[in-house]
Amino acid sequence: MKSFKAATVDEYIAHQDEAFQPMLNQIRALIRANAPKAEEVISYQIPCYKLNGMLVGFGTHKKGCSFYTMSTTILKEYADSLEGFDFAGSTLHLPLTKKIPVTALKKIIKQRMYMNEIKAMIKKNKKPK
Repeated sequence: MKSFKAATVDEYIAHQDEAFQPMLNQIRALIRANAPKAEEVISYQIPCYKLNGMLVGFGTHKKGCSFYTMSTTILKEYADSLEGFDFAGSTLHLPLTKKIPVTALKKIIKQRMYMNEIKAMIKKNKKPK
């Protein structure tokens, strides 16, 4: 298949296989509901959300969708809530055969917003006067 570079999240989702689109739309809605001030962008050819830096993102893989936490440690903290799901580094793999762990993803999004806010505050305070 020819490489496709989406300019918007709508284009990205529309270009994906129909089987993936409902889950992609559900992940997108979950992010937008829990981080309404986040800017929706395409970065590294996937939908991402920025709020005081990169927040989270999502995409597809062979058997389902991926949720990118942009943090290499956060998924380990939620391992109990994500039992039955595979994850590596900052990526949670969501097979099409399972329901999205909505409660865990909401908590992860909120924690990522908090983490980014703290980083932004520290960065602001370190600037020379």
